[in-house]
Amino acid sequence: MTQPKIIQGGMGVAVSGWSLAKTVSQFGHLGVVSGTGLAIVLLRGLQLGDPSGHLRRALDNFPVPAIAQRVVKQYFVPGGKPAAAAFPVTAMPTLQPHISTVELMVAANFVEVFLAKEGHGGLVGINFLEKIQLPTLPSIYGAMLADVDYILMGAGIPRSIPGCLDALAKGEPAKLKIDVEGALAGEESFSHFDPKDIWSGPAPALKRPQFLGIVSSATLAMTLAKKANGHVDGFIVEGDTAGGHNAPPRGPMQLGPTGEPIYGPRDVADLDKIRELGLPFWLAGSYGRPGKLAAALERGAAGIQVGTAFAFCQESGIQPELKQQAIQLSRARTARIFTDPIASPTGFPFKVVQMADTLSDAAVYDSRDRICDLGYLRHLYRKEDGSIGYRCPAEPVADFIRKGGTDADAKGRKCLCNSLVANVGLGQVRSATETELALLTAGDDVTDIARFLKPGCDSYTAEPVAVA
Repeated sequence: MTQPKIIQGGMGVAVSGWSLAKTVSQFGHLGVVSGTGLAIVLLRGLQLGDPSGHLRRALDNFPVPAIAQRVVKQYFVPGGKPAAAAFPVTAMPTLQPHISTVELMVAANFVEVFLAKEGHGGLVGINFLEKIQLPTLPSIYGAMLADVDYILMGAGIPRSIPGCLDALAKGEPAKLKIDVEGALAGEESFSHFDPKDIWSGPAPALKRPQFLGIVSSATLAMTLAKKANGHVDGFIVEGDTAGGHNAPPRGPMQLGPTGEPIYGPRDVADLDKIRELGLPFWLAGSYGRPGKLAAALERGAAGIQVGTAFAFCQESGIQPELKQQAIQLSRARTARIFTDPIASPTGFPFKVVQMADTLSDAAVYDSRDRICDLGYLRHLYRKEDGSIGYRCPAEPVADFIRKGGTDADAKGRKCLCNSLVANVGLGQVRSATETELALLTAGDDVTDIARFLKPGCDSYTAEPVAVA
């Protein structure tokens, strides 16, 4: 397989949706869909009536028709739900999910990849976060059923994923060790997935996608290359100017005058050591700027990953009014990113675009009732009786403390699950006058996105980014 020179970053919840990934792929690059929260994206799209028919067409191609039929029967609303009606509450990810939840995850990831690959022969990948562990195995399997070409994963050290890909490609069961806070020595918890549960019998062999680990240092790259339980096919080396979650600075966390983490020379990846691993790598973090691809190739990289510039093009999933506001800020040279050290429940620094009428405004966020009803970023913890519990620093503070959390750890945490879904117009309806607000993330390059505008235009397509 010829390696792409440009990888379009997997972003947010449905920001890098199938439409964007398909467009980028057709330009000869690697289009990447975000694998985060796709079950929510599918069921809410069906609840809105699937006006384009794309979701149902993809489900018509799902290889186990009975599952697709159950999903449509349960969630599809002809003509769409009333605007003031809430989306249905669904089961949150757990260590032992009901089979209907597993089927929805598999189907949702199939749908996204199927639509991204439909009608052309280009490459398509899917991006997952190591920090969101519970949906990982059924999500990967759904993507593989749609013949996904690459799996990308960061926000942790995904050493077990290559082996899981090997097993799932053979139609065999896979298991993934799950982090549990407070687990005693010798106690281990695993997420299990068996393809036979989807097929109600023997599962077919599938193509094993290439696996790219997203890393911030040579140490992480070497750990993955040498200690993963299967073959690692390459790396995306991401710097601290990239959007979304950033790796914490090495050493004790220190904050600068603006309250942002301080990154220094120790946080710059040693590319010489990464090259010595003999695997292809791509550079990410402000590499969408002019001349950066050539510079990356000169440093031995196979190419670059570009996220932010694609995030605000017409084909991305971000609501048009949010794109417009970001573009106007860039045009006025007032766009600003704040690397928030505590916003994300994951504990990783999280880049937030400072925009009016979004949850980047502390006062606006403080007025929001703390609600945890999606649960993708919940932490598993050991209860006193040895059973597994679930808690999130962004849930109601009293609930978090009751489960053993602390007030200090809850302070400043934001509900990324609900806000990232709101970014793409699928926010939960809380009342007749209130819906969840957005919280946009982007890399430092958001200051420069206005350069893609043609004279007299207020928006841009993916084309100038893809051919820049």
